[in-house]
Amino acid sequence: MDFKRKDLLGLEDLTRDEIFFILDTAKSFEGILNRRIKKVPILRGKTVVNLFFEASTRTRMSFELAEKRLNIDVLNFSPSNSSVLKGESLRDTIKNILAMRVDCFVLRHSTPGTPHFLAKEIPVSIINAGDGAHEHPTQALLDLYTIREAKGKIEDLRVLIVGDIAHSRVARSNIWGLTKLRAKVRVCGPPTLIPPMIEQMGVKSYFSLEEALQGVDVIMMLRLQRERQTKGLFPSINEYRDFFSLSEEKLKLAKEDALIMHPGPVNWGVELPFKIRENRRNVILGQVTNGIIIRMAILYLLLGRRR
Repeated sequence: MDFKRKDLLGLEDLTRDEIFFILDTAKSFEGILNRRIKKVPILRGKTVVNLFFEASTRTRMSFELAEKRLNIDVLNFSPSNSSVLKGESLRDTIKNILAMRVDCFVLRHSTPGTPHFLAKEIPVSIINAGDGAHEHPTQALLDLYTIREAKGKIEDLRVLIVGDIAHSRVARSNIWGLTKLRAKVRVCGPPTLIPPMIEQMGVKSYFSLEEALQGVDVIMMLRLQRERQTKGLFPSINEYRDFFSLSEEKLKLAKEDALIMHPGPVNWGVELPFKIRENRRNVILGQVTNGIIIRMAILYLLLGRRR
């Protein structure tokens, strides 16, 4: 198949075949990271602008590395040093940068739907690097890639997502992707952090971590999105830790080879105890590595193959 989309806005819009095509394309880039010279000239002459209106470490650095590995010219936009402080609108900022003849924008914004709005406004590619609590498609794709590499498949795996489901764009994108690839998805957290009617997305919800862990193949822990929460959603961090932290004792309830994942940043000592760092089933750093090749694949499919 060919990837004929102009933009990557979310996994809700992608088909099962398109998701597999991205994962397979990423696999072909895997060897580049192990070369002595970690660059290929596939997208030489293309220019990508990274616009991050929210704080980011892994995603921003991962995109920049992916761009440089493909020989792309990179511009990093910082709102704190831009005309945004003088009152310029996001639309005008984008239009002005577009006039400089760039080829793609990687956008992270706190307002859900912002990449979708801009994608209709401009002729070049938009990649959603996270829009509020809505979606984070590249994170979900690297998670799917990590699971498939470790397990050899995704279909019929029992995948548990634990934590602040209500405010997590990572959870939403993963649910869309996992269910389309026919995994059996569970979510678990305090009742106040589980969205109403989430079962309509094809998942099963639990309020007991011990019950949710029974026989799962993959455990994806999420941090508490305290910057997006209103007060009073749970009594205290200590109580949250007691009920929803993945202790080594609770881990025994999952399958013996269950993967432990986290999109980062990890609040060690809250959702995960420090001992999990050394657990052989912990693939969190592997997720970070896989993020580079997933983003290389997306850039290539949008800028290298699209006519």
